[in-house]
Amino acid sequence: MKPIRPSIFLVILLSLMGIHDLIAQTNTTLQTSLSPKQQSIVVVAGLTAKGDLQHLQPALATGLDAGLTINEIKEVLIHLYAYCGFPRSIRGLQTLMTVLDERKKKGIVDKVGKQATPITSSEPKFERGKKVLATLSGQPQMGPPRGYAAFSPEIEVFLKEHLFADIFERDVISYSDRELTTITVLASIGGVEPMLQSHLDICLHLGLTEPQLKQAFALIETNVGTTEAESGRAILSQLIGSRR
Repeated sequence: MKPIRPSIFLVILLSLMGIHDLIAQTNTTLQTSLSPKQQSIVVVAGLTAKGDLQHLQPALATGLDAGLTINEIKEVLIHLYAYCGFPRSIRGLQTLMTVLDERKKKGIVDKVGKQATPITSSEPKFERGKKVLATLSGQPQMGPPRGYAAFSPEIEVFLKEHLFADIFERDVISYSDRELTTITVLASIGGVEPMLQSHLDICLHLGLTEPQLKQAFALIETNVGTTEAESGRAILSQLIGSRR
């Protein structure tokens, strides 16, 4: 076999370096910007949490045009009821029904998308919920309950069994998209800063970056309000500072 000439070797090396740089640039883009679908999730969640149905209609259409399936949007609207209540969630779903009917009349066929995978585990829901929360937070759920969980064991059971098992285990959307929905709702309703901080921490643990979360708050400012966005930014800034 003939030896590779230095010039050919150099060309191959430079080509590989170029590919590596391209991959690095792509990864950087993914890490510093929310996808169009994620941006729509933030806008839809914020407007639904505020009950701004007038602006929610075009936002839902934008989300569908961005590639969100019907079931993905439904899942976002279902998810947020755990943080802002059934009335807001149901009004959001009713608004989605209206938007889909209007699009159907125009001949637009929207993709339905996948259904949630059935849960076949026989493990108690409380234990499954603990494992999901441990995955989200990166913290093992061990030891005796503290704080509100000790004061009201009932709500701790509801949180573990219903929120983190029944809801978070549904695989229609990812954990990251669920957390984007959650921080948007919490920022939009206000007055729940400790919970917002906890879920921003989860977002960072799941791989969402500071620039992506800042972009989420920029979308909240545009679509929900400046006060809500600034409060969220302040909490994010404090959280980032504590990690350095």
